[in-house]
Amino acid sequence: MDKKKKEGRYQRMFKQLEELCAKPGTPLSRMATIAAVLHHKMDHFFWTGFYLYENDRLIAGPYQGPVACQELEKHKGVCWAALTGDRTVIVPDVTQFPGHIACDARSRSEISAPVKDKNQHVKAILDIDSAQIEQFDEVDEKYLKDIIKLIY
Repeated sequence: MDKKKKEGRYQRMFKQLEELCAKPGTPLSRMATIAAVLHHKMDHFFWTGFYLYENDRLIAGPYQGPVACQELEKHKGVCWAALTGDRTVIVPDVTQFPGHIACDARSRSEISAPVKDKNQHVKAILDIDSAQIEQFDEVDEKYLKDIIKLIY
């Protein structure tokens, strides 16, 4: 998808999610809503969801797509890199990422971003996989960062 089309789609999704997340709910219910909207509006998203950061563990939270790894091996993979690096990680080709965790062998590219509460404590990781290489860029990073701020 070209960047201009992608930006337009993210802008429309952000408005929709802003309205949905403003309604009564919990962070978990907002994560579920965000995962569903992103997954069903972005054709190239193969797996879309959250890993909850609890007791120094990353445990599967709300998601859309094939079955997830229930717990991610500590300090391994893209989600842990996002957590420990405190930044969004974009991986154009997961076969080139040392220690990549393949919960589903069809995953080819990935983006992961820390989700923080109002006190800037990491509470989860947003993780999105695509079955195609080189599917994520700075446009995804910008809008996904804005979207996850709607959670807390």
